[in-house]
Amino acid sequence: MAEPEDDGRTGRREAAPKDAAGRRTGNETAAEETTQLRIPPRTGLPAEETTQFRIPPRADGPAEETTQFRIPPRADGPAEETTQFRIPPRADGPAEETTQLRIPPRAEVPDGTPDEEPAAAEEDTEQADRGASSRHRGSRRRPVQSSVLAGRLAPLARRLKPQYPRPGRTGWRRWVPSWRQWLAAWGLAIGLSTSLLAIAYAATDIPKNLNTYATQQDNVYFWSDGTPMARTGWVQRQAMPLKDIPEQVRWAVLAAENESFYSDPGISLKGISRALVRTVGQGDTQGGSTITQQYVKNVYLTQNQTVTRKFTEAMISLKLDNRMSKDKILEGYLNTSWFGRGTYGLQRASQAYYGKDVSRLNASEGAFLASLLKGAGLYDPTLSQKNHDRAVERWSWILDRMVKIGQLSPAERANYTKFPEPLKQGRVYDTGKQSDYLVELATQYAKKAGHISDKEFDLGGYQIYTTFDRKRETALTDAVTKARDKARKDDADTAKTAHYGAASVATDGRILAVYGGPDHRTQGYNESNATTVPAGSAFLPFVYAAGLQHGVHKTRDSTATPVSPESLYDADDGVPVSTPEGPYWDRSGKKVAAHNDGNKSWGRISLRKALAESVNVPFMQLGMDTGLDRVRQTAEASGLLSSSLGPQVPALSLGSSTPSAIRMANSYATFAADGSHTEPYSVRRVTRNGSSVALATPRPRRAVRPEVAGQVTEALTDAFRGAHPAAAQSAPQTAGKAGTTQDDKAAWYVGTNRSVSTAIVLYRLDLTKSLEPLPLKGIAGTPDDDVPYGIWAGAMSPLG
Repeated sequence: MAEPEDDGRTGRREAAPKDAAGRRTGNETAAEETTQLRIPPRTGLPAEETTQFRIPPRADGPAEETTQFRIPPRADGPAEETTQFRIPPRADGPAEETTQLRIPPRAEVPDGTPDEEPAAAEEDTEQADRGASSRHRGSRRRPVQSSVLAGRLAPLARRLKPQYPRPGRTGWRRWVPSWRQWLAAWGLAIGLSTSLLAIAYAATDIPKNLNTYATQQDNVYFWSDGTPMARTGWVQRQAMPLKDIPEQVRWAVLAAENESFYSDPGISLKGISRALVRTVGQGDTQGGSTITQQYVKNVYLTQNQTVTRKFTEAMISLKLDNRMSKDKILEGYLNTSWFGRGTYGLQRASQAYYGKDVSRLNASEGAFLASLLKGAGLYDPTLSQKNHDRAVERWSWILDRMVKIGQLSPAERANYTKFPEPLKQGRVYDTGKQSDYLVELATQYAKKAGHISDKEFDLGGYQIYTTFDRKRETALTDAVTKARDKARKDDADTAKTAHYGAASVATDGRILAVYGGPDHRTQGYNESNATTVPAGSAFLPFVYAAGLQHGVHKTRDSTATPVSPESLYDADDGVPVSTPEGPYWDRSGKKVAAHNDGNKSWGRISLRKALAESVNVPFMQLGMDTGLDRVRQTAEASGLLSSSLGPQVPALSLGSSTPSAIRMANSYATFAADGSHTEPYSVRRVTRNGSSVALATPRPRRAVRPEVAGQVTEALTDAFRGAHPAAAQSAPQTAGKAGTTQDDKAAWYVGTNRSVSTAIVLYRLDLTKSLEPLPLKGIAGTPDDDVPYGIWAGAMSPLG
């Protein structure tokens, strides 16, 4: 067919002739029947970017319904890149549903096209568009060179592009990268890592301000009313020039910590990797730092074990190693490291452990001090036998290491076969006053409850607000001092080995006062916290409470039978203890029997009266009926430590356990608090430089039912009234009882007045010999002049 003429202005072609009815004749041509739509250009784009739609005729329908789409060239490419879509009819359905995509320019129309003329018309239009585009956009054509270059690089890009799963392979091999991909990945990783490290190194500056080691402070302790109680000068530090530190002592430190110090760049990549794995994966606080890194941590950073801190430490170490000599770094490290006993630096450590200047140390002593850098709390041999064993082992290892690196000859090593025992640890806060014991208790509690390490605490700056009541502490100390002085006057020889432990604890767990000993400088351990002697009959309230709480079992596997304060038990002296199967036999084949004080028999007696009169026999049997495991459970729930409880045998009910005065006072306070127990604590608040330190404050918990606690308190009130009727008239809310032991090696008095419970224990112990309790020999007084009760009354005065 011939192509119709174009008027050259609108691009519209003339329509085919019609008959009189307006229908098209059968011999019309496709080109004459086309319809063209012109969409004007968008703002800001060339006119030739218009979009043209061409609608070709359908074979079975009106010609004007034929559709043609024409997409003009892009603004950034040559005119010949225009794309045209042509949709011819399908043979088996309506023409409008047939779809064909045709992208010009092509050499020929696809087979099966029903009409050739539309393609020719499209070519003319396309040429016109290319001409117009070349006139207006000739300068923006894509360069031929870039197309050629892209064509050459395309195969290489296709080869480098990862294809997963990989073609040409089967199984798991389809997912294994090629060596080229591995090489590219490693190269990229190394390049990025190197770039990041270089940027980090350049951006890191050595801090101008030193860490808190240079501004250590004292720790200040306060009474419960907020007034200062004590000030401890923990930190001792004195810088020494490196030349004054013996060379072998220096090398002992290097052998222990960083033998390659003089050749390394300031960091250890292997050590850093190990430290990061432990920090991130295991939460381990040990690291693999060089001496330079440790010095940076001591002087510029914190002790926090975090990845960020480790990375900063490494960057500063690298920069510091380039700016400071190795000797200067080593000198700074030796003068700022912590060696325990409140000391920083080798000079103070030498004085604390050996009583001499660092310049007088030998290689053996230096090796021991070097071992402390791994953790003074683990290697100070005076703290425990395990510490001693660890210290000896590491001391020997360091000396052998010095030989291996050539800094100690085998002959010199042979001279150091005996461990250089250090001096016994001293307390820098010892004043000789009773407050030293208070400071010790508060320090231990603050570290534990506040999760403060020894090293952090020794840096100072803490304000510790204690629970200690100044008035009660004075009253308790005066009462014990009066009794001690009287004992010395009456029997000086016996009084030499006498020990008095005392403590007052509130029902909410606050430790209000303690008596720890005559002088902390001469007696380092705290008598109020010592677990040395049995509780004796002072333990009976726990057996009574267990029976009331859990009931008794008269036959094996039977249901528990409740007991009450009025339940009757045989109280005759020497009554054998029985079990559901019969008498209880000891290992020697004898029946176990209980005995009362003075071997007195009481006949049938109620449990309440038995407790008030301190009759032993019923409570040994009650313990068996209730179950010794439940007796133990009740004692622990009330406040006694599991470690202080005696063996689970009948004697447990008669007080074979060895609680401290603090724990006995705290446990009796549980009964006064309606059966609610709160662990004893000595610190209510801690701050550091104005910032609060989080403390794990104890919370009350149920030990026994309130009615059980009330019944125990009623029996203890009867005991107090029966033994001290005059005092009971002015103190109706006071409850308490004495505690004695069958071998007369301890005397107790434990009682509660209002909301405060106080426990007094008196015993004899020769600290220079066997460390076994000795008979009291009358030092505890008589029933009419009971020394423990006299101290208790003085500490609780005025009663009421």
